[in-house]
Amino acid sequence: MASKFKMTKQEKVELKAKIAEKKHEWAEEDRQSDLEAKRALEELKEQLGPSMQTLNALIEDASSDPTNVSKKNALIEFRKGHEKLLQKIRIEKDRLSLTRKLERWSKRGSRLRRELFIKRQYYYLVAPYTLLFIVFTVLPVLMSLLISFSYFNLLEFPRFVGWENYMRLFVDDKVFTIAIRNTLILAVVTGPLSYIAAFVFAWLINEIGNKWLRSFMTLIFYAPSISGNVYLVWRLIFSSDIYGYANAFLIRYGFIFEPITWLADPTYIIWIIMIVQLWLSLGVSFLAFIAGLQSVDRTLYESAAVDGIKNRWQELWFITLPQMKPQLLFGAVIQITSSLAVAEVATQIAGFPSIQYAGHTIVTHLVDYGALRLEMGYASAIATILFLLMIGANLLIRRVLRRVGS
Repeated sequence: MASKFKMTKQEKVELKAKIAEKKHEWAEEDRQSDLEAKRALEELKEQLGPSMQTLNALIEDASSDPTNVSKKNALIEFRKGHEKLLQKIRIEKDRLSLTRKLERWSKRGSRLRRELFIKRQYYYLVAPYTLLFIVFTVLPVLMSLLISFSYFNLLEFPRFVGWENYMRLFVDDKVFTIAIRNTLILAVVTGPLSYIAAFVFAWLINEIGNKWLRSFMTLIFYAPSISGNVYLVWRLIFSSDIYGYANAFLIRYGFIFEPITWLADPTYIIWIIMIVQLWLSLGVSFLAFIAGLQSVDRTLYESAAVDGIKNRWQELWFITLPQMKPQLLFGAVIQITSSLAVAEVATQIAGFPSIQYAGHTIVTHLVDYGALRLEMGYASAIATILFLLMIGANLLIRRVLRRVGS
């Protein structure tokens, strides 16, 4: 069917010629319309001077003899004509304005172009944020992409090196391989688990009937994500001597007989980072889930019961989750991004650099080359790889969430 309506080369040339001819015709119409408006505006402005003089004279004449009704009526009648003249001038100026030109342009384009013009006030409102987003997000990403193909040490002008940074990254840099492995392990384990935990706890808290108790439980679960100096507590729990809470508990109940060096043994470091990351994960996405659950229309559950929904799991799958897809997507983006960008937890718990790079992630590798070694081209290549990983993960999550409720 596609080949049946495929245009030949000659038909494409003819179509392009017709489009060009139509555009030329529109341009000529616009030019003629502008000339007519300018000519009419000049004629009206010529009439405006004498009209103003006559109006001023009538005002003086009427004010000199306030009791003369005929003079007042003459002033009122002339003022009406003068206002009509001013209105005509405003109309002709409006025909020459940029808004009218944009309106003509929108009517002769696609449906999108027309929608953009009709809803232009909304775009005016988002323009400041869009400008800031482009300047502080889009441009830095593009600059990082360009710098990744160069050697740049902040002292010399960037020197183009092609794919050398990426070749060095995947072929020569063994630490980067360890960083990718650790990052993927953290993302695969903490990402889905923290996402599911945030939703489950939000769902359970939302079922609490008492408003004050629900608010208190929300604060209790959200507090770890905003706690200050929380890593000190975890370092105390996993201290390598007998005074560490984990070692003291295990020795007391006979599980071990000598302290375990938790934060000095590569075997345990990655798992401790996972535990701390999961403990900190009930943050913004947790609040978004609670807000989404509270915004679900309760009448849908009554209608669903009539239509055959029999238990809470069916309510959750067919009503609750489809109604809060925006919050689910937002939470997924936040959780995936945070699980791929683990850095502070790793450096605070395992040190920087960690023993045998057991807690090394892509972000800590990026900090190493960008902030310490000042190899900005190489650091930009690492950032580009991380950016592509995040984009790929978010696209995958979008595809999965489309099936929710189906």
